[in-house]
Amino acid sequence: TNGTDPRPPVFIAVCKNTRLARLMYEWLAEDSPPPGIPSAGLADFRNKDGVVNTIRVDSTVVSETDSGDARSDLNGWMRFTLDTVGRLDWPRDRQGSPMYPEGFLAIAEKLEKPLHPPGRDVRAIVSVGMLTEGWDCNTVTHIVGLRPFMSQLLCEQVVGRGLRRASYETEGEGDAERLGEEVAQVFGVPFQVVPFKANKGSVPKPVVKTWRVRALPERAELEIRFPRVEGFVFEPSSEIEVNWHGLQTLTIDPTKIPPEVQMKAGLPTNHGRPTLYGPGKLDMASLSAYREEHRLQTRIAEAARELVKVYRAQSGEAASGIHPAVLYPQFVKLIQRFVSTRVNAPWPAAKADVFLAPYYGWMVERLLDNMKPVEGSVERVRIERHRGPGTTADVEYATRKEPFAVTKSHVNFVVPDSQWERIAAYSLDTHPAVRSFVKNSGLGFAIPYVHSGQGHDYLPDFLVRLEGPGVRHVIVETKGHDDRLEEKQS
Repeated sequence: TNGTDPRPPVFIAVCKNTRLARLMYEWLAEDSPPPGIPSAGLADFRNKDGVVNTIRVDSTVVSETDSGDARSDLNGWMRFTLDTVGRLDWPRDRQGSPMYPEGFLAIAEKLEKPLHPPGRDVRAIVSVGMLTEGWDCNTVTHIVGLRPFMSQLLCEQVVGRGLRRASYETEGEGDAERLGEEVAQVFGVPFQVVPFKANKGSVPKPVVKTWRVRALPERAELEIRFPRVEGFVFEPSSEIEVNWHGLQTLTIDPTKIPPEVQMKAGLPTNHGRPTLYGPGKLDMASLSAYREEHRLQTRIAEAARELVKVYRAQSGEAASGIHPAVLYPQFVKLIQRFVSTRVNAPWPAAKADVFLAPYYGWMVERLLDNMKPVEGSVERVRIERHRGPGTTADVEYATRKEPFAVTKSHVNFVVPDSQWERIAAYSLDTHPAVRSFVKNSGLGFAIPYVHSGQGHDYLPDFLVRLEGPGVRHVIVETKGHDDRLEEKQS
C-alpha cells in the first residue's frame, strides 16, 4: 500500500542486459522462475486476466519514442504506458470528457486496447539501461539496481526516479508547517565510485611484449584429444532414491542474510555511506511478513513442482516417458524429509527461510546431486552435437604473461597463473610417467556442474596423458582452497 494514496506504488528493477531483464520479468510477471530460484509468489506483480501489472522496457524503445519515431504501434503503446504509470484517469475538459494524448486513440483502436490510461495498473517495471531522465512518475517506492554503476551521475539519475513527490500537502501550522515525509527504498545502487585520473602526458606508452602460445606441428605425436561435454544425465526409472548419508546439512546463517534490517528513509551522505542520523524515520525491512503469509507446506509443494521440472530437464529424453504426476509426490516427501532432517536454522532464522535464495538453490542442487532412479540407473554423458572432440592442435593465442617453454607438450609454452601452477608444470614436464600434458588455457576443456541451482563449468588446470599401454588421461588441479570442491568432485 501507499498510505491513503489510491494509486499503486511502483517497483523498478534496473537490469544489466536484455537476458537478465527477461528472466526478471518472467519471474515477476509470469511466476516462472529460473532453475534454482524459488517462485516470486507476488500476486500483485502477476499479469493475468488482461491486467498488466508488470512491464519490461528496453532502452531502444524509449530512445525511439523520445525521438518521435516509434517503429511499431507496440512501441508507441509502451511509451503511453510508461507516461501514465501511477495515473488513475485521464484529465478532463470542462464538459468532463477525457483529454487523450495525441495519437493515443488511433493506436488503442488498432490494437483493441481499453481507453483507460495503459499504465494505470502497473506496479513493477523491469528496465534495461533506461529510466534515467525524461520520466516523471511520482509513485515509485522501491528501486533495485541489477547492473554495474560506473558513474556517479548515473547513480543519481536512477535514484532520481524515487525523488518525485506524490503529494505536496503540508503538515503542521505556522513555522512548523512542512511537507509530509515520503519514502523510497533503493537497493544495489552505489553512491561512491572509484575516482580516476586522465593521463595528461603526451609520452607514448611503451610497447607491451607479448608471446604467441600455439601447438607445434612437429610435436603432433603429443596431441591430446578430449570430448566436449554438455552435461550428465541419468537413464531414469519412475522411482527415485536419495543418498541421505552423503547429503550434508544446510545451515541458515542469520549473520549473512539477516531476517530483519533497519533502513533510513533518505539518501546516503555525500561520502556514499548510509547514516542512521539526521532527518527521516527508521524503516524496518524484515522476513516476518513472508513467514506469516507463506505456509511451509505450500512452499514444499511449490519446490517439489519446480524440482520435477529441473529433474526432467536434466534427465533429457530419457525422462520424457515419466509423467510429472509420478515424480511429484515422491519429491514432496523428499523435500519434507530434507527440511526436517537436513536444515539447521539457529535463531532468529527459521526453517522456512530455506525456500529463499540462495538457500533454495543449494537445497535443489544437493537433492539433485544425491538422487538417482532406483534399479538399473546409468549416468550418461551428453556430448555436444555441433562440434567434434577438442584437441590441443586448436591452441593458438597471444599473452602478455611471461610463459616458460616445455618439451612434453603439443603446445610450446605453459602460461602459469600462480607459482603452484609453475611448480606443477615443471613436475609434469619431467615426470617419467607423463607422456604429454597441456595447460588448460585457450583449450576449451570444461566439465559442467551445478552450483546454487545454476550451471557452471569446472576448468581444471592441466590435462595429462600417461605413459604405458593404451590411452589413459588424468586431470590435474592445483589449488590451496576451493569453496566448490565438493560440487566439482561429484
